[in-house]
Amino acid sequence: MTDGYPGIPAALLDGWDERVREESTVFRIPTASVVGRTVLYEDTALCDALANAGFADLLADEDDGDRLVETDGRGDYWRFVFATALTFSPPLTPGIGPASMRPTVMAEARRSFKRDLESRGFQAVDRGPSQRVRTESGDRASLVKYTASYPFEDAPTEELDIEGWLAVWSTGGSFRVAGGAYPTRGLEELLTDLDGDERPDTDPNDYRDELLDLIRSVE
Repeated sequence: MTDGYPGIPAALLDGWDERVREESTVFRIPTASVVGRTVLYEDTALCDALANAGFADLLADEDDGDRLVETDGRGDYWRFVFATALTFSPPLTPGIGPASMRPTVMAEARRSFKRDLESRGFQAVDRGPSQRVRTESGDRASLVKYTASYPFEDAPTEELDIEGWLAVWSTGGSFRVAGGAYPTRGLEELLTDLDGDERPDTDPNDYRDELLDLIRSVE
């Protein structure tokens, strides 16, 4: 992370295209701004398949409000993973360590991720209980599952169900936030007219396993 951005091992990014690399103030606390350096990747094969089926632009931005991940007004990320490295500006004063800021960062990251989904038109966004996972670097992360749905008109399915995951942890005096989302129901109907060799894997279990592996690999 020599440039301040988080890293994901290149071996795990086969089939993923980088779509966002940005630095922004993701939220504020009373004593500082929390600056995030974010990278976001999109599933290339799924994006191409939906474009071939004529449904690439079904998802749309509803509102361009404050978000954890800005995407330049683009709302059609059907399956994505992102990682953010958080720093404080100005730096935390001596005696205030990352551990004391963890509850605040975690709460703000979760609120922002939920707002991300809602601002892109997803409805009934629901957050599940948190659980602990170990990252590949050995850090302990708090992981939360989200579910939501996106209603359609003039499409082969009435709605798209999605599942998202968000992890937050501290490492080396700073924080990492990583997460993503993927369809769990409704995708098959959109790809029905594609030939077999044009249709990518759409198994939500495979999507979940790959996303969690990517999250745990973030450096």
